[in-house]
Parts: sequence; structure tokens; C-alpha cells
Amino acid sequence: MKISFTLLVCAVCLSLGSCIESVSSKSSIAVPKPPQDLGWKFESTPFWFDEFDQNGLPDSSRWSYDIGGNGWGNHELEYYTNALRNAQVKDGLLTITAIKENIEGMQYSSARLVSKEKGDLLYGRIEVRAKLPTGKGTWPAIWMLPTDWEYGGWPNSGEIDIMEHVGYNQDMIHISTHCEAYYWVTNNQKTATKKVVGSSTAFHLYRIDWTPYAIRGFIDDELIFTSINEGTGPEVWPFDKRFHIILNLAVGGDWGGVQGIDVSAFPAVFDIDYVRFYRMIQQ
Repeated sequence: MKISFTLLVCAVCLSLGSCIESVSSKSSIAVPKPPQDLGWKFESTPFWFDEFDQNGLPDSSRWSYDIGGNGWGNHELEYYTNALRNAQVKDGLLTITAIKENIEGMQYSSARLVSKEKGDLLYGRIEVRAKLPTGKGTWPAIWMLPTDWEYGGWPNSGEIDIMEHVGYNQDMIHISTHCEAYYWVTNNQKTATKKVVGSSTAFHLYRIDWTPYAIRGFIDDELIFTSINEGTGPEVWPFDKRFHIILNLAVGGDWGGVQGIDVSAFPAVFDIDYVRFYRMIQQ
């Protein structure tokens, strides 16, 4: 099924141009003021995608790596690498593996893949089908950061969390947005949580629909989360610039490690079946 989907999409893309592209930071979408829900739709064919159907390292035309072990602002315990043992494509899946090992002064190795400048998006639908790891101390995430940081450093330029899961609270999935006015340090971020039984034993579809009016989060096509553009400026809505996606598996940290780490849970595995970006259609 994955191969047939890829062939179908590539056939369409050959007539439209490359599927590996970024969008401009300037929107051509006419945004009403104050913001209104105009019922924007999305194209049925993704313009950027990875079906993970080429074995080996992740496709370097689509993905780069964040590398290092500086705690990543959350006192995390992993060192992110670009090694095959931490990020491998095999049998139609991208597998991110966190391993208990001493590396560069850190206690674990893992991977953090980013699509920055290789797959960027301003408004659209993002779909990721994934199966999550288990065990205290694991912290997998599917999320987005601004590509150009035009409103300043975090959180001023925004963050979109499509899926977060911490292993001590098994099967509880979190969807959030962060900005200057609403973010986790002040504990007023816009967020929603849903229990998804079997999140670590079966694949589930995590999705956001991002328009000038709202960011809506879905799990298996069920609406879970809505963050509405209040229309008062970038302090509450920095989501009018292009963003890129991040796939990572953190270990420990201020949230993931709050109840300790179960060493027996490692190596821990985060499987991703596909990532797809769809453009929003101009009304």
C-alpha cells in the first residue's frame, strides 16, 4: 500500500514539480481582519511527504539532524546523533531508537530529525502516522518550530506540538501550541489531552489542520484540540510564518523524567510510518 501511494503521488508531482520543496515565508492567502473561519479546505494530494520506503539512513533531501547533548532547554539526558543505530529506515518505517550508553558526557543516545529548509509549511494539513515507545523516561514528540524566527526567540515565534507523550503517563497524548502570551513556563499554554489506548502497540494518525483562523489537532481523525487566532498580534498568534516539522525521542528532562527513568525500557523505539504535508486551498 505504501509503494502504490508513493507511485501515485509522484506521478502527480511530476506534472506539478518536485514534491521536495519549501514554501515562502510570505503568505499569498488573503486573511480577513478580524480573523474569520472561512472553512478553508486542503489539497487531496500531499506536496511534501516521506513514506520511508528507502532502507538505510533517512532521506537527506528531506531531513537534517539536530546533533548534540546540551539538555535542549529541558535538562534532557540524551545526546542526539546522526547514526544509523539511532535513526534508520527499514521495511517502510522510520525507527528512532533511544539507547542507554555513555556518549559525549550524556547517558543516552537518540535522534532528532528536522525538515527545516527541506520541508517547510505556512498553513496546511500535516499528517504523521506513528507508534510510540513505552517506559518511564521516554518522551517522543512530533512537533513544529518556526523556520525563520521572525518574531524573536522561543516562545515568541511559536511552537506547535502535534503529538507529545511521556512514558510515565502511558497512552495520554498531548496537543498544544505555545507563543509569547501562552506557553508552558507560565502554565497557560493552549493544550488538550486524550487517552489513546494502544498508542504503543498500534499505529495512530496524528494530524493538525492549520489555517489563518485556527490550529486544530486530531487523533485518528477525531478533533481533540482547537487554538483560535485572537487577532491581536503575534504575541497570541505567531503562526502566520512558515514552520518545519521535528521528529524526536527525548529521554528524561523536566517533563519526561519527572517520575524517574526505567532503565529496563531501553532501547526504546519510536516508529513513524509516514509524514505528509498538504497545502491549504485559497478560498
